[in-house]
Parts: sequence; C-alpha cells; structure tokens
Amino acid sequence: MRYNKIRRMDISNGPGVRISIFMQGCSFHCENCFNPETHDFKGGKPFTKETIDEVLTLCEPSYIKGLSILGGEPLHPQNIEGTTDLAKQFKAKYPHKSLWIWTGFLYDRDLKDKEILQYIDVLVDGQFVFAKKNPNLKWKGSENQRVIDIQKSLKKKKIVLYED
Repeated sequence: MRYNKIRRMDISNGPGVRISIFMQGCSFHCENCFNPETHDFKGGKPFTKETIDEVLTLCEPSYIKGLSILGGEPLHPQNIEGTTDLAKQFKAKYPHKSLWIWTGFLYDRDLKDKEILQYIDVLVDGQFVFAKKNPNLKWKGSENQRVIDIQKSLKKKKIVLYED
C-alpha cells in the first residue's frame, strides 16, 4: 500500500483543523477528479508503520480536531487493510477526535460488513459525478454523494446523514 501526501493543517476536509492523509491508488477514475495524481497504485510513497506513527504524532495537539482519510481510494481492496490499521490506532489513541473518510464505494452496498466502520465517525460515500457537481455542497463534490454519520447509522441499522 502507498500514500500520496499528508496535510498537516487541513481546514477543508472535515470540521476544524485536521490532519489529512491521501491514500494512493484508485480504480474509479471519476471524470474531473480533483486528485488524479492519486490514481496510480504504484505512485506516491510506501505506507508503513512509520507513516502511521507520523500521522498519530501530528494528531496529538489539542487544536487538531481529527483525522481525514481521502484518496485515491482509501477503501479499495488494495488499501483497506492499511487504512483500517491507521483508523484503529487513531481511535485507540484519540477516542474523542473524529475520523472522516471519503470513498467512492457505497456504505450500504459495499462496506456494510467491513471492520473499518467501527472506527469511522463520518463517511462521505459515492463516486464524484461531474454532471452532478455542486460547489455549494458541504464536505462533498457532487449531489449523489452522502455524508453519513456512521456510528448513528450502525446503532439505528439505517443510514443517518451527518448534521453539523
């Protein structure tokens, strides 16, 4: 598994000041993707234990509200194991900070039985669709995408959209 970059003070991918990591590799290739440099699974840098340690250290300051994991595609079969490991360690160390993940996969179709769900606070799901692009949307790029409160959805056994 590989990652593309780490943003140390991100204010655009979730609420508050956050750490964001962009995973490398995506098979969706959405039209006009905002991050096409993350598509190649062989690009970027190796995702290692040291990468996880760096991300966890960056998340330590009290002004960091959480971790955002984007891509590429963090939940692609080639990436989900490493993403799950990072998510699990993040929530163990920072249970009161939020974990947001963006994916082209659908929560209720593709992800419902995945271990990673127990660690995610908010999931933005669905592929970016250029024909449905709307720059006025919060946390997502196109009308078809959903911003889901995963923990409430798991408890209620139905999709609960995130409200901030």
